[in-house]
Amino acid sequence: MKTPEKDAPADERRGRKASKETRRQQLIDATIDSLAKRGYAETTMADVAEGAGLSRGIVNFHFESKEKLLVATLQYMADEYAAHWRAALVKAGEDPARQLGALVAADFDRSICNKRKLAAWCAFWGEAKSRPTYQVLCGARDAAYQNVIVDLCRRLKEEGGYDFEPFSTALGVSAMLEGLWLRLMMGPDEVTREAAHASARDVLASIFPRHFERAMRRDRKIA
Repeated sequence: MKTPEKDAPADERRGRKASKETRRQQLIDATIDSLAKRGYAETTMADVAEGAGLSRGIVNFHFESKEKLLVATLQYMADEYAAHWRAALVKAGEDPARQLGALVAADFDRSICNKRKLAAWCAFWGEAKSRPTYQVLCGARDAAYQNVIVDLCRRLKEEGGYDFEPFSTALGVSAMLEGLWLRLMMGPDEVTREAAHASARDVLASIFPRHFERAMRRDRKIA
């Protein structure tokens, strides 16, 4: 019995010898592109196939439905984000101020923080309320990240003798970072990753003045 891949026209079988993982990644990347360009509702399997340079049959072979493709895409983005901030945390060492600074900087790294991926995240966030699977994927990521921020705020409070409640302070830090992401996606061009990162550093300096200094300059040129 022929598979959809074998049935596809020759001019649509780009990368025919590619591994299953490579094909899946092509489709996930094309889905992110489509979400960023068209939004959630307007993204179709045909759009993804065209964006990946593959046939619709190959898309169906790897993902039986649009919903399964979207879940796989959200899972990929959540895993990528978690691996990114966890690596930054490990690289920062044991000092809580360096760790918190590293987590904030990681949120504005080009590989994670770019118009394409921010738009895709927003597309999923807009659907999460009515889709339990999305809530689980986004919620698991948020819970683990938030627990780390709470712990760092607690440790910094102990070190610096600050007068705040760690949980509520951590919630504010996380909300600030999410708000900057939204501003980067929807705001004017002069709001760059560099400007957003500098703003986040200023907020940290106002909360933890014994551990952070205010940004020395505002670089408004996109890197």
